[in-house]
Amino acid sequence: MLIGIDLGTTNSSAACFIDGRVQIIPNRLGRKLTPSIVSIDDSDHVMVGETAREYGILHPERTASVFKRAMGTAKIYDLGDHSFSPEELSSFVLRSLREDAETYLKEPVREAIISVPAYFNDRQRKATVRAGELAGLKVTRIINEPTASAIAYGMGEQGKSERCLVLDLGGGTFDVTVLEYYRNIMEVYAIAGDNHLGGEDFTQVLYEMFMERTGLDQDLLSFRDLKYIYKAAEICKCSFCQSDVALMNVTIGDKRYAESFQLSDYEHRCQPLLERLRKPIEKALNDARITFDDLDEILLTGGAVRLPIIGVYVDRICGIKTVTIDEPETSVVIGAALQCAMKERDAQIEEVILTDVCPFTLGTEVIKDNGSFEIPGVYLPIIERNTVIPVSRKQTVYTARDNQQFVTVKILQGESRIAANNLSLGELTVEVPIGPKGQEAIEVTYTYDIDALLEVQVKVLSTGTEKKVVIQDEKHEESESEKISRMKRLEYLKFNPREDEDNMLVLLRADRVYEESLSRDREDIEKLVEAMQSALNEKNIMMIEIARKKLSELLDELETGKDDHFVA
Repeated sequence: MLIGIDLGTTNSSAACFIDGRVQIIPNRLGRKLTPSIVSIDDSDHVMVGETAREYGILHPERTASVFKRAMGTAKIYDLGDHSFSPEELSSFVLRSLREDAETYLKEPVREAIISVPAYFNDRQRKATVRAGELAGLKVTRIINEPTASAIAYGMGEQGKSERCLVLDLGGGTFDVTVLEYYRNIMEVYAIAGDNHLGGEDFTQVLYEMFMERTGLDQDLLSFRDLKYIYKAAEICKCSFCQSDVALMNVTIGDKRYAESFQLSDYEHRCQPLLERLRKPIEKALNDARITFDDLDEILLTGGAVRLPIIGVYVDRICGIKTVTIDEPETSVVIGAALQCAMKERDAQIEEVILTDVCPFTLGTEVIKDNGSFEIPGVYLPIIERNTVIPVSRKQTVYTARDNQQFVTVKILQGESRIAANNLSLGELTVEVPIGPKGQEAIEVTYTYDIDALLEVQVKVLSTGTEKKVVIQDEKHEESESEKISRMKRLEYLKFNPREDEDNMLVLLRADRVYEESLSRDREDIEKLVEAMQSALNEKNIMMIEIARKKLSELLDELETGKDDHFVA
């Protein structure tokens, strides 16, 4: 079975196409979204999603989040006694989604189409594929998130022809895509983005405002206290969707801190972040050689666009009324599932032909002779960014020194004119006949396909000698034995049984609310926790459900009560 997966910075989800429609696959708690959070307890049990989030508030040193931003890097996350790469943590999220899908579909799931930010580079895309492999999935295709959202928005509208700007602001990344629908063809003209701008950054602003107003010094607070404050800031930010005034309550030790925030003040503090939205938008339009007047529609997607100041700012700079996609948090996974149906040529859906573009310029390093002197380390573009893919481009270079025996073609990705400032993807060395500099010509061919695979071929024209390589991110590529060894290293970790998830979540939540509460409230929580633990020990399913319901109702009442009794 092939499923679509949105592997998000903040939340992830999975969906499939069955009986002529997309079905979002519920996770083990019955929710559409699974928080992209991983925790490891002291018994080597892995928690993913909401349970990991609750556990992480109490045990931040054993919890990781927002690791998607580090995909494709050498960053390591230490969770207790264990260390993980971003792709290993992502594989835990993917494994959880895969298991949820297998339970929902009642059959094995071994293949997936996974979405990534359009502005992910080659290394980040390959890290995503490796994460899927570690989760037991064959990643049959990587699809750009804004393209997936556009598919979800535009499917089924016959004869539709319009040019759109898709703005996808998720938890950790911002993507801009210019595309056009024409009948059943979706053509991407240009993409741009910021891989370090998202909803998490807008939460950070409220966190900082709260710290300033209360006079709290983060250097004097525990990691756990800081997590409490950040969680409260996230809740406060989300409440701006319903009101121009948002409330924030945090208990630190025996003291409760409460503040109210006006949307106008918050918007003012967010201006530097909002301004960062402008540059990728202008860059994408410039690369597509169009203006705002040439657009028919601007689509907003991604969970962070629910924040009202986002739409207001985009309306202001674009001068065009924006359309927010219904349920923006799930539009990407819906598009990924529709792509699954197209790939499998489902008879109940009309195939959409997608043309995508290369997100970054691909090139090599050369020595440039300007007639007076030589300039080393110059970047020579071969495939320009936003070139329609699949594409193949050739460039001829020449030997740079007398009696040169070898030519090494450095394979680079990026936009800097200085070769060393771009991302190195690998290199290819070929032997050349000895002679004066400039005598030997070497033809370099770059071929880039829709699955972001880059093939580089080098040919010495005088001898016909050829070498070819498919770039596999050599710094991170593993042999088959290394992959098996890595998977075995992760196998010792234990995933909690699905049927225990509800109980674990409510008990972890009870621990957190207990720490946030005082006096009588603590006694009430402790009494119901003991009743639930007794029911669990007796393995009485009916009593467990009754106890869990009573405890959940009390926790709901206590957490709601904190806001109800707030005095601004």
